[in-house]
Amino acid sequence: MGHAGRAAEPDKRTLRRELLAVRARLPQGDVRASGAALAERALELPELAGARTVAAYVSVGSEPGTLALLDALRARGVRVLLPALLPDNDLDWGAYSGPDSLARVQHGGKMALFEPTGERLGPDAVTGADVVLLPGLAVDARGMRLGRGGGSYDRVLARLERAGAHPSLVVLLYDSEVVERVPGEPHDRPVHAVVTPSGVRRFG
Repeated sequence: MGHAGRAAEPDKRTLRRELLAVRARLPQGDVRASGAALAERALELPELAGARTVAAYVSVGSEPGTLALLDALRARGVRVLLPALLPDNDLDWGAYSGPDSLARVQHGGKMALFEPTGERLGPDAVTGADVVLLPGLAVDARGMRLGRGGGSYDRVLARLERAGAHPSLVVLLYDSEVVERVPGEPHDRPVHAVVTPSGVRRFG
C-alpha cells in the first residue's frame, strides 16, 4: 500500500462526498432526460454495436439513468447481464429480460438495488461480456475511474484480468464528472471510454 495509498484515501472520500452531494441535488426530470441522452450516445459506440453480451447495471437514485439503454440493447438482440450484490460485496449476474425481470433488493444499511430476478449465472459470467458498463462517480483525463468505494467493481476487474478477458470498459457519467484527475492506486486500470449526455470520450 505505501504512504501514497493512505494519502489517496481521504482525497477519494472527500471527492466522493462532493460528487454525491451534487448528484443528490439534481431534479428528477434532469436525471430522466440525462438517461435518455446517455442511451442515445452509448448506442453510437462501435463497441456496443458489435457486442453480443453486455454486462451493465440498473441505476438507482440520481445516478445517470441506464434503463433506457438496457431496453435499447435488448431490443437490438444483445444479451444484457445485470449484477446481484453478494454478502461479501462481490457480484453475481443474471440476464435482463425487461423491466418486469427486476426486483428491488434492500442490502442491510446499504442502498436498495434493482436486481435480476431470474437464474443466477455466477460471478464468472461477467468474463463472457464483450462490453462492461461500469458505474462510477468520476473519470479523469487518463481514463481513471473513481468508484463508489464498495470495491465490487474492483473485484470484477480483477476477475476479468485473471480470466484473460478483455472487454471494453465504459463508464456512464454526467458531463461535470469528467475531471482533470482522480486520486488513483497503482493497480487501477484505465477505462476505454466514458459516455456522458453530451457525448463520448475515449482513452488510451
